[in-house]
Amino acid sequence: MPSQPVTAAIRGRLLSFTRAPAGPGDLDCLTYHEDGLLLVGADGRIAAVGSWEELRGQVPEGVTVDDHGGRLVLPGFIDTHIHFPQTQVIGSYGTQLLDWLEKYTFIEEQKYADPAHAAANAAFFLDELLRNGTTTAVVYGSVHPQSVDALFAEAEARGAGLIAGKVMMDRHAPAALTDTAESGYRDSKALIERWHGQGRQRYAVTPRFAITSTAAQLEAAGALLREHPGVHMQTHLSENTDEIAEVRRLFPAARDYTDVYDRFGLLGPTSLFGHCIHLSEAEMARLSESGSVAVFCPTSNLFIGSGLFDLDALSAGRRPVRTALATDVGGGTSYSMLRTAAEAYKVLQLRRRNLPALAALHWMTRGNAEALGMAGEIGSLEPGRWADLVVLDSHATPAMNHRMETVDGDLEEELFIQVTLGDDRSVAATYLRGRSSHLRQ
Repeated sequence: MPSQPVTAAIRGRLLSFTRAPAGPGDLDCLTYHEDGLLLVGADGRIAAVGSWEELRGQVPEGVTVDDHGGRLVLPGFIDTHIHFPQTQVIGSYGTQLLDWLEKYTFIEEQKYADPAHAAANAAFFLDELLRNGTTTAVVYGSVHPQSVDALFAEAEARGAGLIAGKVMMDRHAPAALTDTAESGYRDSKALIERWHGQGRQRYAVTPRFAITSTAAQLEAAGALLREHPGVHMQTHLSENTDEIAEVRRLFPAARDYTDVYDRFGLLGPTSLFGHCIHLSEAEMARLSESGSVAVFCPTSNLFIGSGLFDLDALSAGRRPVRTALATDVGGGTSYSMLRTAAEAYKVLQLRRRNLPALAALHWMTRGNAEALGMAGEIGSLEPGRWADLVVLDSHATPAMNHRMETVDGDLEEELFIQVTLGDDRSVAATYLRGRSSHLRQ
């Protein structure tokens, strides 16, 4: 019996991973209830999971069962790298990384000095995440503390949990977008004290990348990590060959790009490095031994022309690098983790590697939760985890419905259709803490 009053009940085809799949066909890596019931306690956490027949008698009188019929119910998707101030530069034409930042991103991010603009866009941002089934995200704000205040306030009001931080940037950007090593430290520290551990919110120390932070600022970022155990760190690493050359020019004493961050204490189990495309073997070894996470952002890597993530190299040997999957909006071109997985499949095909559906869905749920050190909170349908859920309709579009006619009950094939053909239209509903936060019209 649940240990506290049940306040919500969700019925559907419940699917959750217990470990990473060993390969295609490894259905032992998951739990699956063809006709399942999930009960939610008053605290918004999962109270019980099982079959409909087993648990139906535990639904209290007055609690309506949300019955999703034959639709799949999974843990909510987790996006490990996305930029809140870039919602209106998504789909911007014709440049690669450094020019793209100058031509589009730095102009747009200046608007986030206005708290009203930040608040309005925070509402849109959360709406769009939830419409795509994403219930947790690791988010870059702008350089302005008020952008992060607006984002956390909106997430907390909805019951969502974010990991987010104010970008630290004290050079090579417009004056309206730069802080200083001292002010970046001071503003980040104040945000940590205000938001880290407030409800479901967590902070990420966020130097944008080595080009836009002086040594003094990277040292300040390292100090924040030392002073506040448990906060995350997010930045960019080895995305673009011109970027790497510029980092080499700015930090001539460093052995390589990864060493720039390492010298300031920025590597570790709570550190997330976006992209990691052009790494040397020495860099991969250092990321591995430090427990750092390489974040795969396939749609932005393709759209900005940065390169192909080498999962085989990162996974090889006795010291694999931990990895995560992310949209990277607005260089990325979709908020959908399903669309992101479809592009990841294509990138890995070009690397002569397959991405099975089981591996893709594990990555965007339990795998990303493990990368964040949050597998005890999110990413699986287990008692005690937050009842953050996504409901997927495998017949959502005419093309999917037509393709499903050939599936004949094969779960793994159905999941592959979701991964390759699914998008926001596949998301029939999204739940935060057991409460409906998006219902497809």
